[in-house]
Amino acid sequence: MSSSPAQVRAHWPRPGTWPVWVVPVLVAFFQLGGSLGAQGGGPGGEASGGPPWEHGGGGPEPGHTDLDALGFALLLGGPALLLLRRRHPVFTVCATAAVTALYFLRAYTYGPAPLALAVAMMAAIVAGHRLLTWAGTGIGLAAFFGLTALIGVPAAERGQDGPFPVEEPTLGGSSFVVGWALVVLVSAELIRMRAQRAAETARIRAEEERRQASEERLRMARELHDVLAHNISMINVQAGVALHLIDQNPEQARTALAAIKDASKEALTEMRGVIGALRAQGETAPRAPTAGLDRLDDLLDRARSAGLAVDAEITGDRRPLHAGTDLAAFRIVQESLTNVTRHAGPGPVTARVRIAYGEHEIVVRVEDDGRGAPLLDDRPGGSGLRGMRERAAALGGTFDAGPRPGGGFRVRAALPLDAEPATEPAAQAAEETGPAGPGGDAQ
Repeated sequence: MSSSPAQVRAHWPRPGTWPVWVVPVLVAFFQLGGSLGAQGGGPGGEASGGPPWEHGGGGPEPGHTDLDALGFALLLGGPALLLLRRRHPVFTVCATAAVTALYFLRAYTYGPAPLALAVAMMAAIVAGHRLLTWAGTGIGLAAFFGLTALIGVPAAERGQDGPFPVEEPTLGGSSFVVGWALVVLVSAELIRMRAQRAAETARIRAEEERRQASEERLRMARELHDVLAHNISMINVQAGVALHLIDQNPEQARTALAAIKDASKEALTEMRGVIGALRAQGETAPRAPTAGLDRLDDLLDRARSAGLAVDAEITGDRRPLHAGTDLAAFRIVQESLTNVTRHAGPGPVTARVRIAYGEHEIVVRVEDDGRGAPLLDDRPGGSGLRGMRERAAALGGTFDAGPRPGGGFRVRAALPLDAEPATEPAAQAAEETGPAGPGGDAQ
């Protein structure tokens, strides 16, 4: 059931994702409109171009230079420089600072003229030029205050004579400017830290998705290994029997060929199920039932049809298992029987399958009385034992395999009944499997 549109929360896009020209246009609009309003929109229609720290102070209103062509050019020059803030943040903040300083040295009306400089400072800090921006701000303010102390005029004479009729610095004015600069710098640092946290969160999310994808590929490869190893081994054995008996005993050869047909059909069915899970998009459940101990009888019958004597025993209170435990138990029995068929040696071989349901775990034990194989298999690609061990470890269980004292081979796995797949064992198993992935022989 799809969610209604009212349930979807719309998020305003971050300024960093806007086209580069959007912010300069907005800044230019506010600087022009605010400066014109400050020049001619005072109370009662009188001009109000003084600094904000002197409003309401009861003293004479400072004068200002009316906006001319140079004033409008400076108000538009700062926003125009912001077009370079992403590629050249250091140049942008320096050039914008120079434009803003020239605007105030000309004693034009106070207003939002420093807005472009504030945006440039934030862009430089977010880009990583923190030390330069902080140090440059301090040096720039000190130079501006020093210059105005030398060439400045009293506040009442501001904007009257000379090319730079700037007023002398005052304690209130200097404190206001320094406080404004600190607010801009600290706000930029907060924006930078928030952006870093967002980037780190995105990186962790991407790593988690890659890890889950890697574990899923490992699981799929292990499933394909088990399916192909078992059924192809059965097909190989039955094909050899059919070739040997096709002239002397056609009926028995026909039985072997029928077993080959059943084994190949079973392999194709399970391969379609595994590969279909990779192709499917948006499916909530598999199209075919997952292999489990409910198919144990079919598995044992196929092993017997390959000429293997199988003795099975199930003890305890048989009950439904968690899907992961059920699949792991089935695959361990399947892989163990495949190994017996391959490596048990000549002569009649008997495999004993014991499944014991306990209170908190299920124990799977498969033994044979054949020749067996070395516990440590050094052949390249041999990973049947390793795959069974990984299945048990991923569920928090235990696995043990090795030669029996009287000959043959033994496999034992204990799986918790209420197990959920664990992430750390699975990741460790993926590292142990190596880049080659599961495949090849077991013992």
